Amino acid sequence: MTNSSADSPVSTSPVSIPPVAARIPHSLTAHNRTVSDDYAWLRDSNYPEVSDPAILDYLHAENAWFEAGMAPHADLVETLYQEMKGRIRQDDRSVAQRDGPYLYWREFAVGGEYRTWWRRAVSDDGIEGAAECILDEPALAAGHDYFRLGVMAVSPDHRLLAYGIDVDGSERFTVQIRDLVSGDLLPDTIPGTLSAIAWTGDSRGFLYGLANAQWRTDNARLHWLGDDPAADVLLYHEADEGFRVDVGASANDQWLVIVTGDNETSEVRLLPATDPLATPLLVAARRKGIEYSVDERGGTLYIHTNDTHPNFRLATAPLADPGAWTTLIAGSERFYLTGVDLFADFYVIEGREDGLDQIELRYYDDPARVERIAFAEASYVAGLDENPEFSTQTLRLSYESMVTPGTVYDYAVADRTLTVRKVQDIPSGYDASAYATQRLMLPARDGALVPVSLVWRRDLKRPGGDNPLYLYAYGAYGYAVPPGFSTGRLSLVDRGYIHAIAHIRGGDDLGRQWWLDGKLTKRTNTFQDFIDVAQGLIDTGWTQAGRIAIAGGSAGGELVGAVLNLAPHLWGAAAAHVPFVDVLNTMMDATLPLTPGEWPEWGNPIEDAAAFDLLLGYSPYDNVSAQAYPPLLVTAGLNDPRVTYWEPAKWVAKLRATKTDSNALLFKTNMGAGHGGKSGRFESLREDAEETAFMLTAMGGV
Repeated sequence: MTNSSADSPVSTSPVSIPPVAARIPHSLTAHNRTVSDDYAWLRDSNYPEVSDPAILDYLHAENAWFEAGMAPHADLVETLYQEMKGRIRQDDRSVAQRDGPYLYWREFAVGGEYRTWWRRAVSDDGIEGAAECILDEPALAAGHDYFRLGVMAVSPDHRLLAYGIDVDGSERFTVQIRDLVSGDLLPDTIPGTLSAIAWTGDSRGFLYGLANAQWRTDNARLHWLGDDPAADVLLYHEADEGFRVDVGASANDQWLVIVTGDNETSEVRLLPATDPLATPLLVAARRKGIEYSVDERGGTLYIHTNDTHPNFRLATAPLADPGAWTTLIAGSERFYLTGVDLFADFYVIEGREDGLDQIELRYYDDPARVERIAFAEASYVAGLDENPEFSTQTLRLSYESMVTPGTVYDYAVADRTLTVRKVQDIPSGYDASAYATQRLMLPARDGALVPVSLVWRRDLKRPGGDNPLYLYAYGAYGYAVPPGFSTGRLSLVDRGYIHAIAHIRGGDDLGRQWWLDGKLTKRTNTFQDFIDVAQGLIDTGWTQAGRIAIAGGSAGGELVGAVLNLAPHLWGAAAAHVPFVDVLNTMMDATLPLTPGEWPEWGNPIEDAAAFDLLLGYSPYDNVSAQAYPPLLVTAGLNDPRVTYWEPAKWVAKLRATKTDSNALLFKTNMGAGHGGKSGRFESLREDAEETAFMLTAMGGV
């Protein structure tokens, strides 16, 4: 029964009955339109502190209902967890990489949730010193339910390590400095940071940014070691509330870089690394919709920009005249230029051609010389790995595919050969030949062809008929979901599932225009693409309606919420993790941490009536209707600053009150975590095991 009393807004029923949240009348009015929001009370007015007893009671009641709903499947969850854990090498370590006089690497101890970071001195003749632990994450995490290492940066003289830690999931990091020679912590402690760290050339200080009250980094500051952080020098302040500020360094470490921008516009300033108090060099004033990044070599700036083509070009400019851009590599309809990395003797172009990753070496003294690194598989993920040294003749690369585990290569520039340095170890065993993968192009309703990556076991009966299928997508911010390897998904695939990734519009899988065609006024293309891919997989015999499990997180959770409203009959089960489902209300609230910076992606409904109507038309929370929904698992993080906990809480409450079916609806809030869920490499696996168990029990295939 629904309790409508504001004094007791949740019915704390026994766990045999799901909690029922009150419907307390509340509404939003703008542009002569009024929208009801009867679960607005679930937002604590003191956020980011959440202390309202009624709200906490509701979240705890939902957690109890989640535990009750999953209790019958505890053995399956444990089985899946042990499977997933068994595919992870316990004592894993990275391939050591040279940076100046040291080799650096990181490793896990057997059973360890967190890494330790190491180095050893190395001379040019290959003589190596003793291993030194430079950062002990397990020690830092001790006593905390949540731990996350953020930025970390070794000083140019390799004596100091600056690092940031978050112990509650709020993404407000505290920076500390460790003397790597003595092992002592310096007294310098800076809480509330939210940016990279860039050391000055003399290792006496570093640049960083503080988060303001709205969790926005609108500044770049200079901290001199030993000074009171309250006296740190403000080098730059950004007045536009939608822009964020970050800092970095050029590849040759000669310049400090201050970048400000939002999702579609950027502006860059340079400071000499040896004189951070010099007047910043503005490369080019911001122009709405124009993004650019900058690096420098030999007095020439290299600018990666979309000013003349959505797929970007590479331009150069003299340091003395940074606005005089001359095209070095023109924009291309086919080749999407995603990144440029400078080295002393050559530079590396990364991009995608026909949706597949490409890596090219090019040379300063011979513009016509182009060396593309070839990979054998038809579909894969490849890119530069860690390459800290500016002067090098060996590149570290990463590679994987839907069937090939993560592989680390060294590429010898002189003879153009690849050497395998590491292949992801799967202790419980893995036979790539037991799996098949395919890339499809399925038509959307407007004729656009949407790529779909699939993997399945070869011993599965011919893919099709009533085979269960797991369909994943993201579809926002120009993020391309890579068709890479995952040990976690093997638990579904080995139980007869086909696993599919829909590379829908809103990502930039097929180029920048692919993203532009899924944002703002074209946002509904994203939802339609996902539905059309599902229908295409049904029509071509891969699966059947009602046999498709879907999942997504954050903006991908918004996608899940939208397609549940639009086509609930297609889905057999769904999981929405920290889902961005209260889109209209969030975009109407400029005080929330991310909102002003998100308007270029979603639209500004405060000022634009058309944007208000568009968001109202697809916002998952606002479009819940009296219809049957499939079994649904929803998660949230109480300290999540990106998708606030009340978005999924409100959505679940409205679904409970409105949907016409009796299918499972489980909602779990991590009370001590944020956007990424639980921390630790094994603890996070339990949540993966819970989702997989939920899908299997909802759709069969246990």
